[in-house]
Amino acid sequence: MKITRYIISLLAFNCALVSAQDRITGHTFATRSEIIAQHGMAATSQPLATQVALEILKKGGTAVDAAIAANAMLALVEPTGCGIGGDLFAIVWDAKTQKLYGLNASGRSPSKLTLDWFKQNGYKNIPPFGPLPVSVPGCVDGWFELHSRFGKLGMQQILMPAISYANEGFPVSELIAYYMERNARILEQYPNFKETFMPGGKTPAKAEIFRNPDLGKTLKLISEYGRDIFYKGELAKTIADHVQKMGGFLSLEDMAAHRSEWVEPVSATYRGYEIWELPPNGQGIAALQILNILEGFDLQSMGFGSAEYIHCFTEAKKLAFEDRARFYADPAFATVPTEILISKEYANERRKLIDPGKAANIYQPGLEEAGNTIYLTTADQWGNMVSLIQSNYRGMGSGMVPPGLGFVLQDRGELFSLEEGHNNVYQPGKRPFHTIIPAFITKNGKPYISFGVMGGGMQPQGHAQIVVNLIDFGMNLQEAGDAPRVMHNGSSEPTGDKMSDGGILYIESGISYDAIRELLKKGHKIGYDLGGYGGYQAIMYDAVNNVYIGASESRKDGQASGY
Repeated sequence: MKITRYIISLLAFNCALVSAQDRITGHTFATRSEIIAQHGMAATSQPLATQVALEILKKGGTAVDAAIAANAMLALVEPTGCGIGGDLFAIVWDAKTQKLYGLNASGRSPSKLTLDWFKQNGYKNIPPFGPLPVSVPGCVDGWFELHSRFGKLGMQQILMPAISYANEGFPVSELIAYYMERNARILEQYPNFKETFMPGGKTPAKAEIFRNPDLGKTLKLISEYGRDIFYKGELAKTIADHVQKMGGFLSLEDMAAHRSEWVEPVSATYRGYEIWELPPNGQGIAALQILNILEGFDLQSMGFGSAEYIHCFTEAKKLAFEDRARFYADPAFATVPTEILISKEYANERRKLIDPGKAANIYQPGLEEAGNTIYLTTADQWGNMVSLIQSNYRGMGSGMVPPGLGFVLQDRGELFSLEEGHNNVYQPGKRPFHTIIPAFITKNGKPYISFGVMGGGMQPQGHAQIVVNLIDFGMNLQEAGDAPRVMHNGSSEPTGDKMSDGGILYIESGISYDAIRELLKKGHKIGYDLGGYGGYQAIMYDAVNNVYIGASESRKDGQASGY
């Protein structure tokens, strides 16, 4: 114990020395000023993707056109977080109708794989890699759904930048090179992975030129022949044949039956602002539950980084995540009491369970039962804004690389439970519980901020912390993302796994040791994590000056830029 406390003290002392250079304006932890522009803005996790989005905006494309172009580019330059073998969710502010629209472009489980099969073959959980966790990839259909409703330029023009970079090559950025190498340690055993992502027998190092002509060819076919070639044509057949050859169940019929779903975003007010998320099968409403509970505390007087604030936040997170584990699932297969879970009345009752002086080991769900990602946001000259998140899951996904296509299939099916009676139990044709969530803030019904935070179970925790930083602690858009975060890990999981030891509260660099010591006294188990605090992008609309303000994640390779 003495050694542990010494290490914590040493780390905390070192963390206190880590900050941006002295700044004339703003907080010391802010890495830079916000980006401000009049006509358009893009913020993504990789500079080349941001530049592609701006290129599309300058050619007269809409925010949706730019978002699709950036996502396609990220599928190439950041395969460690996303790709066309994964799923997509988006919230779109449409300036014409003055309304938010939600798209759930997540795929479903194979129709011929059953819960009985898993039980008969001795599975307690769905494996993280290989063919069994593969569900239908929803990203490409999501692009075309968004484009048909809000697009302007042709798909060939939108996808051309990514196709050109795939054929000509691009220099790999620092963090992506790091994650490619780490993913390859696990996934290089699977067919076609080395051929696609390890030229010369290794993943590319920082600044090395990487080409993926197979992905370029796939994107070109999609741009010319539309979504059907991916879900009903030769690409669909290649995908299904490969998964089945590897022992999986995804079929051509599963691909052909896929459809995205337009959904109504759901919201909760927080101190006069409307915070918007998408309903389950995603985990977005967990952020709303956390914020509803926190609204009953005077966080501003507690102060940013204080033990009192971090304690209240952590306990609110624990409460929300117990409900997340019990209820969040595909509403087509399970009853999800969304309206009750995000109500103020429910939050008032749950808040009473928090002891201001003691960390809880476990909370029970409040009702009777009835990983790496990319986030990007764009805004255009007409006032449209897009909040889009897209992912493979577990970084580079399942390891299943269909021959000649240049991408990895997702492993989202791992998130199903194999516990009979669970809301998220595996069923054929069902969408798994999903971690990726876009977010949006409005004020008096008008667009304010499009934002997101990447990173598995960190995402709703990150959303809530960003909102609190902006509204309670008065930070600007860049400061709200750069401010040190906390991440609690240890609530029950949507897979049916139970946890009861209170979990671990991970503290990022910049939180004082005085606060850490007080958290220890309250019974929190404190830890440090490398890279687990998420990745943030945001665009704010300043209605007074009629400009966009952009911010990007200092923890990633990202960039915000406008014109």
